[in-house]
Amino acid sequence: MTPSAVAGLVGGLVLVVLIIVFLSRSIWLVPPARARNVERLGQFHKTLEPGLHLVLPMIDRVKDLIDLREQVVSFTGQRVITEDNVVVAIDTVLFFQVTDPRAADYEIVNYIQAIEQLAATMLRSVIGSMDLEQTLTSRDKINTLLRGVLDEASGKWGIRVTRVEIRSIDPPQSIKDAMEKQLKAEREKRAAILHAEGLQQSQVLTAEGDKRGAILRAEGEKQSAILRAQGQAEAISTVFRSIHDGDPDPKLLAYQYLQTLPQLAAGQGNTVWMIPSELTGALRMLSSAFGKPGGTDGADGARAVQTPSAAGIPGDGAAYREPVVVPPPDFGERLARDVFFGPEGGGLAGASGPEGEASGQQ
Repeated sequence: MTPSAVAGLVGGLVLVVLIIVFLSRSIWLVPPARARNVERLGQFHKTLEPGLHLVLPMIDRVKDLIDLREQVVSFTGQRVITEDNVVVAIDTVLFFQVTDPRAADYEIVNYIQAIEQLAATMLRSVIGSMDLEQTLTSRDKINTLLRGVLDEASGKWGIRVTRVEIRSIDPPQSIKDAMEKQLKAEREKRAAILHAEGLQQSQVLTAEGDKRGAILRAEGEKQSAILRAQGQAEAISTVFRSIHDGDPDPKLLAYQYLQTLPQLAAGQGNTVWMIPSELTGALRMLSSAFGKPGGTDGADGARAVQTPSAAGIPGDGAAYREPVVVPPPDFGERLARDVFFGPEGGGLAGASGPEGEASGQQ
């Protein structure tokens, strides 16, 4: 092979290599959710979107890929001082997304590190305005404040902060022990309150039950008294009607009065009994009812008087009439003596011994 042919072959190979290198530097394939910035002669030219692109080698310089998807960055162990001078360690999780590849590439050197430092600064600012109790119970408020501040500060970097989450808040061990004691005391307090409320409700229910029972018993006694009173009223009305229908004379009433007097002295606690002044009038009325003046009898003072029709029994079968017994004049006095002093003229009914005999002699 002649030297000219060898030189032509080498020149062809160099040309092919140059063409391949040119094509490889000119054709760029950008994957989805990615972007590349292109500089031409040292200045920003354009941003390559996902797809196939052609650039000029040696003139255009294609920069690194920029991820346009939402990214997650975790910041652990950030020590923050609260308003009441308690040092707590806070772990945060940050969600962000690049919305402007040019600003993310040219406005900040390392936007991930910048977001981390900005999150730590804003976290100290937000937590420093709260005490420990608010810090532990206001996570949603802290998340909202951090997201708003970070989104506003990172907007010029072409970054949008979507979410900020407080993963954990770790106070010192001494604070944990004090919090555990406080929680235990609160639980015991709630238990005591619930127990007291239960006892109070039980006592209230018991009192309500007793009240209702007393009301029902009172209603029952009331109805019973009303029924008894109605029964007594009906009995008195019946007796009253019967007395008026029978039209008794004063003699019968005097006799009933004498029969009632011993019942007044029959009580066990009656040691002294006063004889009412109406007794002599009742005895006098009773004597006038049963006695006739000038009439005497043999041994017992009673005499039998036969009606004219009872002198003999007619032979024609006429009805026979029983003889009428007329009491002696002193029948009332004897009856009163038997009622008050017992039979045989003794002492008071139920009296015995010398006292009875002395009262009988009197």
